[in-house]
Amino acid sequence: MEKIGFVGLGIMGAPMAGHLLDAGYEVVASDHRGALPAELVGKGLKAVTGHQALAKAADIVILMVPDTPQVADVLFGENGVASGLAKGKLVVDMSSISPIETKEFAKKINALGCDYLDAPVSGGEVGAKAASLTIMVGGEDKPFERARPVFEKMGKNITLVGPNGVGQTTKVANQIVVALTIEAVAEALVFASKAGADPAKVRQALMGGLAASRILEVHGDRMVKRTFAPGFRIELHQKDLNLALQGAKALGVSLPNTSMTQELFNSCAANGGAKDDHSALVRALERMANFEVGSEAADTKGKAA
Repeated sequence: MEKIGFVGLGIMGAPMAGHLLDAGYEVVASDHRGALPAELVGKGLKAVTGHQALAKAADIVILMVPDTPQVADVLFGENGVASGLAKGKLVVDMSSISPIETKEFAKKINALGCDYLDAPVSGGEVGAKAASLTIMVGGEDKPFERARPVFEKMGKNITLVGPNGVGQTTKVANQIVVALTIEAVAEALVFASKAGADPAKVRQALMGGLAASRILEVHGDRMVKRTFAPGFRIELHQKDLNLALQGAKALGVSLPNTSMTQELFNSCAANGGAKDDHSALVRALERMANFEVGSEAADTKGKAA
């Protein structure tokens, strides 16, 4: 089994790396930001000092960090991954970042005699913990087949979508669908709740019809129960929709509902909710309605946060 270097042991990365350890992979991580998660160390995670050392120690390097600048720094910063690579190694970026920058990163890694895959994921913290992530891959066939056994330990729906950059483009498209569906669920629950219906029962009823979706199931439940600890932070979804809107501008494409949903996320962030789960988008609609999902409809003052 190939040795895995893993950069980014956060909400998503930690359970993903845990599944690799459970499957018997030797996994190393850099300790440059402090102590590694104790649970993973207990499973056999090894520490190295710095990204260069990680790249030297690993056959496959996986990145799971928040945004494009972090990927650039990990790969090409001082003592970065690129400085420790040897010919034949594979770099897999599972972050959600700019498709345009991804193509440039791939070219630089390829020039070192190494392969590169962009492989962003969907499924959130729940999918990461359940090893049921959807993995959207950009790259060539041979490195994809090399990485497939690793992907299969972290996800279920694994698709080579096209060349480098297309994985990230697919993730941006995914984030458009997710954001707009969260917004639709939020509108429906605010409307139904203020009309006097029990939002939990409304959600249950809708789950049996054409409106059923994973987002109605998971995030509708969060809205009803007011459980907005992340999951997937609003500030990260803002980042993804910025990529969508920037790409749309370059392509001459109009994304009117994406723009509107981004404004709702912006409202949440401006009111202190940037680090809340993206299901907390409902709070922007609640502020406009002066009513909180689950409140008594007769309470015309509302309780919106």
